[in-house]
Amino acid sequence: MQHDDRTTENPRDKIPRGIFAAALTPQKDDLTIDHDALLGHCQWLLANGCDGVCLFGTTGEAASFTVDERKTALESIVNGGFPPDRLLVGTGCCAIPDTVALTKRAVGWGAGGVLVIPPYFYKDVSDNAIVEAHRKVIDGTGTSGVNFYLYHYPYMSGVSLSPTVIKTLADEYPGVVVGIKDSSGDSANMKTICESFPHLEFFPGTETLLLDSLRLGGAGCISATINVTASLAAEIVARREDGDARDLQNRLTAIRTTFDRYPLIEALKHMMAVHTGREAWRNARPPISRLTRAEGERLESDLASLGFALG
Repeated sequence: MQHDDRTTENPRDKIPRGIFAAALTPQKDDLTIDHDALLGHCQWLLANGCDGVCLFGTTGEAASFTVDERKTALESIVNGGFPPDRLLVGTGCCAIPDTVALTKRAVGWGAGGVLVIPPYFYKDVSDNAIVEAHRKVIDGTGTSGVNFYLYHYPYMSGVSLSPTVIKTLADEYPGVVVGIKDSSGDSANMKTICESFPHLEFFPGTETLLLDSLRLGGAGCISATINVTASLAAEIVARREDGDARDLQNRLTAIRTTFDRYPLIEALKHMMAVHTGREAWRNARPPISRLTRAEGERLESDLASLGFALG
């Protein structure tokens, strides 16, 4: 069915594109969100190669924070002077009313877009059920000027977004469903989405696919390790047609692959602690923990062998 009363045009210059860090969420020793540190980190990311920041995705430990905590953190970031149009906000929750409430708040604060993972507790649900869950969110939010990004991460959510789901939602909500983040890591799936839905902004969830996705018409990258690799990723975007772009991509892939040998959030927080000298960067809510001392030393050694230095 076509929703004729909806916004059907959304100029691409108003749609977030480029390199986005799936931002880590710094926490105080009592494991509450450190708003000042979060604002500082987001500003640092913009200054070091990011086109924008994705708040409260998987890497941001979104599922470990309450709706109110996430609302308050968003307001703190915007009130602190961070440009809201450079934010993608992860708003997906298991309960649709929570997703609607977070999405409304993000839109109200002028966020450039929202990244919505489907309800992720119940598994083996039908395509129709997944579509209906998204309809409830989009219709419940209202669509004027909203940029919705679908979030495909079956490894974590246990829920896949099939081409049928993507097509149905894109057709029903033109100019509203504007893109997709694909964290499957599946290059064949990436190719299928890019070729089947060229009107949608495609973001791989890993830098290992950055150059290939760009050459397929992709919009950039939204990734955990962009927290520490943004400058190199941005260079690949700028030089994607150059002869040495593949060499740059190979270096970026080696860095990402190194991080992937460790628990990812813990490894990234460890490196931010090393970079900033702030021990609190290692704080995370259970079940996320910390790297052991031996793991941290091995990670630092592995990255040093690649010539990696955090700017």
